[in-house]
Amino acid sequence: MTTYEDLTQRLMTEKATWLITGVAGFIGSNLLEKLLKLNQKVIGLDNFATGHQRNLDEVRGAVTLEQWAAFEFVEGDVRNLDDCHKACRGADHVLHQAALGSVPRSINDPITTNATNIDGFLNMLVAARDAGVKSFTYAASSSTYGDHPALPKVEDKIGKPLSPYAVTKYVNELYAEVFAKTYGFKTIGLRYFNVFGRRQDPNGAYAAVIPKWTAAMLADEDLKVNGDGETSRDFCFIENVIQANLLAATANEAARNQVYNVALGDRTTLNQLFSYLIEALAENGVSYKRPPVYVDFREGDVRHSQADISKANNLLGYDPRIDIKEGVNRAMPWYVELFK
Repeated sequence: MTTYEDLTQRLMTEKATWLITGVAGFIGSNLLEKLLKLNQKVIGLDNFATGHQRNLDEVRGAVTLEQWAAFEFVEGDVRNLDDCHKACRGADHVLHQAALGSVPRSINDPITTNATNIDGFLNMLVAARDAGVKSFTYAASSSTYGDHPALPKVEDKIGKPLSPYAVTKYVNELYAEVFAKTYGFKTIGLRYFNVFGRRQDPNGAYAAVIPKWTAAMLADEDLKVNGDGETSRDFCFIENVIQANLLAATANEAARNQVYNVALGDRTTLNQLFSYLIEALAENGVSYKRPPVYVDFREGDVRHSQADISKANNLLGYDPRIDIKEGVNRAMPWYVELFK
């Protein structure tokens, strides 16, 4: 099996064309930066619903002029089939990251979440199938495990969805399986567990916990914790997610038509996370003294989450190297700079 190190070395000389949907978003822009630094050609699709031009600008500043010239941006919407067909034209590998995330957002607006995450996903499947791409890798979600209580989470044991968002991500997996059976178009779904890192948006009502808390700490505001702080999550640093996407896109036939957990394979409570953030801030010259403010549990949230990553390790060669503490330490300078 090809290691991630071997793969990245090979990609430096073997060029392909990659399509990233949601390219201006958190995960999409990090994938873009990695692929451009590997001298790949990249097509990016985004409508800026949740992505930002500043993310693309940051990538531009991080790569060479020659590498940036290998990027083609298509402003469009996955809910528009014509936009999907246009973006897929000439692509070898599709990394479908475009979606409306957030459980609370889906509870407040299930219609838009459904249109983006299900209609948009189906459009991308059709367009990629019609274009004859070599691989299609999509962002699935740990929310698919729903109310299944067992830990760690294993891919073939799921429960009932707990939010409209979870429903949409489960439907993605069902469509992917049907496309494999009906059209012979095999895909790989990556069930992300609480991804974090630089460029994760700290603003807005639906910000994820790490950027949201970091922003509050940098502003010296009260930090609100949903519940008692003993809720736990399997936090996965963005570099681990990049690794999983590249391995999945280039995986052999036997690894396709599958879903995989993408996580660290560990659990961190919100109280532990709070202490890690304080330590990382202190290392960047920021002192935060306020105690956490505990509020009600959030509707639709599961109590604990942890992934079994053995399947991804065995079939993809996925080997996450960066744990929660190191990831927080790597991401913190970006947030400190953002809020200067």
